[in-house]
Amino acid sequence: MLDAVVVGAGPNGLTAAVELARRGFSVAVFEARDTVGGGARTEELTLPGFRHDPCSAAHPLGINSPAFRGLPLERYGLQWLHPELPMAHPFPDGTAAVLSRSVGETAASFGARDAGTYRRLVERFLPRWDTLARDFMSLPLTALPRDPVTLARFGLVGLPPSTWLMRRFRDEKAKTLFAGLVAHVMAPLGGFATGAIGLVFALAAHARGWPVARGGSQSISDALAAYLRDLGGTVHTDYEVKRLDDLPPARAYVFDTSPTALARIAGLGHHYANYRYGPGVFKIDYALDGPVPWTAEEPRGAGTVQIGADSAEIGAALDAASGTDRAPERPFLITVQPSVVDPGRAPAGRHVFWAYGHVPNGWTGDLTDAIERQLERFAPGFRDRVLARATAGPPELAARNANYVGGDISSGAVNGLQLLLRPKLSLFPYSTPHPAVFICSSATPPGPGVHGMSGHNAAKAVWRRLRQT
Repeated sequence: MLDAVVVGAGPNGLTAAVELARRGFSVAVFEARDTVGGGARTEELTLPGFRHDPCSAAHPLGINSPAFRGLPLERYGLQWLHPELPMAHPFPDGTAAVLSRSVGETAASFGARDAGTYRRLVERFLPRWDTLARDFMSLPLTALPRDPVTLARFGLVGLPPSTWLMRRFRDEKAKTLFAGLVAHVMAPLGGFATGAIGLVFALAAHARGWPVARGGSQSISDALAAYLRDLGGTVHTDYEVKRLDDLPPARAYVFDTSPTALARIAGLGHHYANYRYGPGVFKIDYALDGPVPWTAEEPRGAGTVQIGADSAEIGAALDAASGTDRAPERPFLITVQPSVVDPGRAPAGRHVFWAYGHVPNGWTGDLTDAIERQLERFAPGFRDRVLARATAGPPELAARNANYVGGDISSGAVNGLQLLLRPKLSLFPYSTPHPAVFICSSATPPGPGVHGMSGHNAAKAVWRRLRQT
């Protein structure tokens, strides 16, 4: 009998398996797709030689993850590549704000009236970022806070809505860039704790940047799987699990799946019936015959580029995706251009480019024209660079990855109490009513992103259980 079986080979499932195997437990992973990866995959979606990331592409939380930093993933091929700028946010007038590794450079891009405000906001937390990140990403009761005072101070700033925090800024550049940071988790700007979301992304960039993985996000998953095999674990692909009886006998079963899938497979009935899924996304992967022709200079060397004319436009786009059944006319876009720092992702002189906009959960329309109209506002002539495009709306994303219910790449709405207490209001979110069944997906704290911390935290709950039996 195995000690633990993990269902789902995304970053959280693989991290949970590695953490258990490192402690001497026998572990096997079962994945429905033909390769490991979940939200961290790389595929030729458009033309031969163009290697795209179907979901996550830039990894500010990955390089800052306490879980990943504690594993020898570089030994298994993971290499972080840092673009000239972690992120840029262009404006219609041809200027741009930036999120740089340097706090000073970032502050200067906002203008004199907001530079000091931004410095004071982030510099109080940056020296203690590693401890703060561990405390923030380890909640709830998987570990006692190492620095409860700093965590409490961060909470006082971050728990109110981001709109409160943005009032500290006087000009639109700082407000708009910060609104875009909040929008990475598709939460309306006025929601609970959205200030913390923006601060976490900003601090992560200043601490270690927003890199891409050389060769694509698949290299993160491949490194985790290779390390697991060296620890004695096994990985089985092309193995769809429909019920617990499909799995070999084990002392514990750990699911890197959506809560609704877990309830169906494990026979938990309506245990997660109140779990809410959030907006979906419409994503386009592009093969380009040259770099994106940004009007502003700064985005040309940035790994990630946010697209939204001002904070009001971003807020309206988020509200439309969250509270209506229609896609926004001017969607807020998150774009990533990996080949500016990893030219091997495309043939010589060509580029891969990635963009998505928020849409209502389960939306079945086509956002291609709206996305490209937005891009043309800030990069005139963009359409002329397109060699091929691969589009995926909520139905296609859900078909590729069953965790993306209705196209929700966050595996659950990231607002209200569900931002912190997910998938249920519980101090033990990784446990289920079945004593041998656990959940470790992005539906558990600390939530979405390629960082492995949900798997790391769940593994703690599992090995404590195994040591008791």
